[in-house]
Amino acid sequence: MLAIVGIIFYFFHVILGRIYYTGYSALRQAVSDLTATNAPSREIASSLSTVYAIFTCAACIALCIFFQNREQKTFRLGIYLFAIMQWLSAVGYTLFPLSDSGYMGRFQDVMHMVVTGFVVVLSIASMILIAIACLKGKNHKCFGILTITVLALMALGSIGTGIVPPQYFGIPERISVYSVVIYTGLLSIFAFSQPLNS
Repeated sequence: MLAIVGIIFYFFHVILGRIYYTGYSALRQAVSDLTATNAPSREIASSLSTVYAIFTCAACIALCIFFQNREQKTFRLGIYLFAIMQWLSAVGYTLFPLSDSGYMGRFQDVMHMVVTGFVVVLSIASMILIAIACLKGKNHKCFGILTITVLALMALGSIGTGIVPPQYFGIPERISVYSVVIYTGLLSIFAFSQPLNS
């Protein structure tokens, strides 16, 4: 269960990052602030985030291989897009961490936002395809409903970041980010539950 190990490291990066970042506010600040170039938590948070990315990307490769000749094309396309999103996230955020806490408008900050835009679009597209495929089929309707629920939470969090007062930005941002992180584990559990001869 590569994805589950990845999730554990992701939350280690959040927890230990906060410990090493004096004055960090989870209510106000984004998760990305923990790995910002000048963040006091950068070394520990980036190291753990890298381990998370390795396990998550490996899990996505395993998912692509596992579902290669299974399920309908719509479902497989959703899995492939989700895997691309995870790889883009891993590479993009490593290459373009925030230059400072918040958004300072520098080149790497702009690129960080560009990566975020692609990650959001790919996440939405992949989950919609997976949900449609599951709801259309006979055997996976529950996972389709679960996917829609996660997608709704992600959308709610994204919308919330634009409407809540700045001092509470971190709450909807975490709803959105954590939804995608946890969904990777749910996908792996779903794959693990499938019979090998299907």
